[in-house]
Amino acid sequence: MSIQQNGGKDEIEEIPPPERPPSPPPHTTFAARGVHPPTFSAFKPRDYRITSTQAMNHVAWNCDGKKLAAVGIDKITRVWTPQKSMEPRSATMFTGGHIDEVDYVSWNPTHPDLFCTSSQRDRRIVFWDARQSKHVQQISLKFAPIRTMAPLRFFHQMYTLTLGKTGEETKEQWHLSDKDPVTGTTAIFNHSGTGLVLTHISENVFRVLDFPSFKVRDHQAAHVGGCLAVALDPRGRYLATGGQDSIPRNLEDWICVRTITSCDYSISALSFSFDGEYIAIASGGNYIDICATETGAPLHRVPSLVAASTVCWHPSKHLLAYCGQTKAREGGPPSVAVVSLFGLVE
Repeated sequence: MSIQQNGGKDEIEEIPPPERPPSPPPHTTFAARGVHPPTFSAFKPRDYRITSTQAMNHVAWNCDGKKLAAVGIDKITRVWTPQKSMEPRSATMFTGGHIDEVDYVSWNPTHPDLFCTSSQRDRRIVFWDARQSKHVQQISLKFAPIRTMAPLRFFHQMYTLTLGKTGEETKEQWHLSDKDPVTGTTAIFNHSGTGLVLTHISENVFRVLDFPSFKVRDHQAAHVGGCLAVALDPRGRYLATGGQDSIPRNLEDWICVRTITSCDYSISALSFSFDGEYIAIASGGNYIDICATETGAPLHRVPSLVAASTVCWHPSKHLLAYCGQTKAREGGPPSVAVVSLFGLVE
């Protein structure tokens, strides 16, 4: 997804995508490649609680890593500058675009201030510029967008938005494409934007499609149960999938090269680090697993207050963000929404 700003206002200087790290020789150890992993055991999770009966269900870093957005507990999108503060009152609040709880947030991949949000309940996608409080554009849909922003899903069908002018419009706007939808639950673009990888919650395969034609290039079996999560290595070498069988797999040339068996629950989210060396795994357990991409070896288990619904690495640091909701126990404190960081913030 790419969000563009125009309409006679100041020129926007977009940040070029970072150069991809070179691919290492396959299946080699850190020592053989001269890589020095962070001492993950030296870090402690930083948990920020927000009083709410709802879960915080999605977090996302912007492209330069200076802002972290979180949604889920209400109609508000909260954006922090983690280097300054992550206290709830320090967040910039973006309101007025939604009339019900926000489910998902996604940043422009090349501009640090542009992002969009979606809500299943109010069936809206809203585009924002972090430099202003009012939203840039609001799209009302006849169906509920779920989880992913570039393609949209309605009963596990994928739609797309296109940017352009229609009728008497004087500036470009986002519009729902008239292209026929395809079946999918989760979708990610490749690094060049010319292809998509689709998974489906009730299918054990993933599919590779050309974009924007949606022509199927390949499909491969990946799990015993449905595929729930997918992530692409920033070096373009590996694709990781996670399923209901709680097994994340690394695939190269669509061949499974390794299986990671450290998880005890179904996988909810996967994320590769900026250098491609590490993969973070969120699941139904109260922890985040960090494993080595090249060997699949478990490196560290991050204790968590919540079973995280999402996890994402910082775009240039070994720093994780994840979120969720604590469980209420009889006689104990009520549940609260949680946003957590793990790693080097400074």
